Amino acid sequence: MKICVVSFDFWHYDHYIIDELLKKNISASHINIGDYKYANIFERISNTCSKIFLGKNLKHINRQKYVRDSLKSLGHQDQILIMNPHTLAYETIQYIKQHTSHLIAYLYDNLDRFPVHDKLHLFDKVYSFEDEDVKKHGFEKLTNYNYLVDFHRNKNVPELDIFYITSYDKNRKIILKDLVNRFQQLNLKFKIVTVGKKVWKEQLRQFFFPKSKHTACEFHRKPISHTHVLDAYHNTRVILDLMRQDQTGLSFRVFEAMALEKKMITDNPSIVHYDFYRPENILVLNDEHSTLSVDFVSSPYVPIPDEIYHQYTLDNWVTKVFNLSEK
Repeated sequence: MKICVVSFDFWHYDHYIIDELLKKNISASHINIGDYKYANIFERISNTCSKIFLGKNLKHINRQKYVRDSLKSLGHQDQILIMNPHTLAYETIQYIKQHTSHLIAYLYDNLDRFPVHDKLHLFDKVYSFEDEDVKKHGFEKLTNYNYLVDFHRNKNVPELDIFYITSYDKNRKIILKDLVNRFQQLNLKFKIVTVGKKVWKEQLRQFFFPKSKHTACEFHRKPISHTHVLDAYHNTRVILDLMRQDQTGLSFRVFEAMALEKKMITDNPSIVHYDFYRPENILVLNDEHSTLSVDFVSSPYVPIPDEIYHQYTLDNWVTKVFNLSEK
């Protein structure tokens, strides 16, 4: 069997799907749209001018060609999975469909944020982690996955009480400001890392007004490797998880916390409806953040049953998405 995954793998989660398929002796390939880079500085300048004066994003156009050329070299696939198809043009998805017997979409963002309604009829199966979209459009519900099933848990005493890494989002920035005040009130040791191209404004403020920013808040323009993120998770008691506006689907942090047996603080109220939820492990913030306490941070993690844990493993995820149980 030949399976291909097409995605813009910004946080480098999707390659784990390929690794899992290879472990099952399946011929698996990954077309990472983010792998396309400018050939040189002149191509970058040309694209900037094109966007300004012609309203055309040449990089987006070249990325579509990169996907088509990559798939052409791979040949026909038994199944192709597209993660969040908003990154692909309609014509590109049509081309992909011609090169597979079964085309699948997985939506890990809601349709309000990335509308792809006009493309969904091209897929044989659509999965979504967002409850509202599942109910409204008849998608099949599927959460993100735990890719750290066999990961060694570090039993050293953590230096931090709370750690959070996030992409830049102005709404989260407002919430974080209040949370930082609450952390300080409780004398908690914390670290917050924000990643994205738009953080340059925060970096400038931090450079010119260092005393106006908390030293535990860092800003990085480039993505941080999984190794460094996991090291940070090992070094904290609690992982903070804040949702995008109007999102209720579970982020990867939920499953990373589960695998590493770390407690979690989140503003996602839907999490209480999942079978792995334990109030000893997961604290849901209220608007005033008054539910956050030192007792929750300092109390031990309560392991969840193995049968529940397995439901959220990558092995189970891959088996379901590609219908491998009958293969």
